[in-house]
Amino acid sequence: MATTNHISTKWLGNMAFESNNPSGHSIKIDIAKEDGGDSSGLRPKALMLSSLAGCSGLDVASLIKKMKLDVDEFHIETIANLTDEHPRYYDTVTIEYHFHGKNLEEKKLQRAVDLSIEKYCGVMEMFRRFSELEIKTIFHNK
Repeated sequence: MATTNHISTKWLGNMAFESNNPSGHSIKIDIAKEDGGDSSGLRPKALMLSSLAGCSGLDVASLIKKMKLDVDEFHIETIANLTDEHPRYYDTVTIEYHFHGKNLEEKKLQRAVDLSIEKYCGVMEMFRRFSELEIKTIFHNK
């Protein structure tokens, strides 16, 4: 059976919106002051990059736990290029997975990243439909 997500997004006035989530939490969305907003919330396109990093990050974190890997810190940097013409969209996206630690098992961590990218992350698959993706895995051995 197909899963359906239903999100309600309410206008708060000026250029701000509040959008709910099946988790029960809400986020505020707004645009920059120079574009007519109040800069009081998250920007819609940038939020897509957070969704991409969050989706893949959850996969990798789950695999780190399952594989019992020793990682002191893990973060993802997502750098995207917006097209010049309207409607503007991300045509290229670089996703950098950064792992910090003393005993990093690089092959296993790379496997976790690869599984997320190739098999598990649905947001990654959505991005593939409109963007060229560049994936980098960077190990910071202490």
